[in-house]
Amino acid sequence: MKTIGQILGNARTNKKYSYQKLEKITKIKSSFIVAIEDENWQTLPGFATVLGFVKSISSALDIDEKMAVAVLKRDYPPKKISINPNPDISSKPSWNPKLTFKLGVGLVVLIILGYLTFQYVKFISPPRVEVVSPIEGQLVDGDFVLVFGSTETDVKITVDNQPVLIDKDGKFSTNIEISPNTTKIIIRAISRSGKETVIERKIEVQK
Repeated sequence: MKTIGQILGNARTNKKYSYQKLEKITKIKSSFIVAIEDENWQTLPGFATVLGFVKSISSALDIDEKMAVAVLKRDYPPKKISINPNPDISSKPSWNPKLTFKLGVGLVVLIILGYLTFQYVKFISPPRVEVVSPIEGQLVDGDFVLVFGSTETDVKITVDNQPVLIDKDGKFSTNIEISPNTTKIIIRAISRSGKETVIERKIEVQK
């Protein structure tokens, strides 16, 4: 069974037409005629244009046009259609041990980063101090005033420049000697990074 290229080529040879002569008759470039005879479809325009070329060449070579068109349609390669090989398969990742491991590692990393961030912020921040006694403007009767409150366990506390011990819960307590001229108590907390929190409480000594 002859192909369209063979049919057109044999007919042209029988009529002793050169490519150039057939070009003059059909107004089709000889390079296109050669490509059709060689069935070199990738160098030719689209199918509709090639169909017109074959009709013109068939008419010039006295070939049955309907037959030539039928053979062309049989020989012309179909366009490749992109088909999804798995159209019904979900693209969502399935749960598997590898994914569990990755999520576990990620969670551990987040926890570690969160802890380090918390510690860093704590390190560079002034220490927290809460003074319960004395209250602001407290009236004091006697030679001593009770100072107590709470802070963080890793800081140093001084009250009027006197060091005060802190228990394991962060609480501190001390009695500070005062004079009739004492007007305020200064509580100072210093963190390991040297950050300082100072609280002043005014008092009134009863004379």
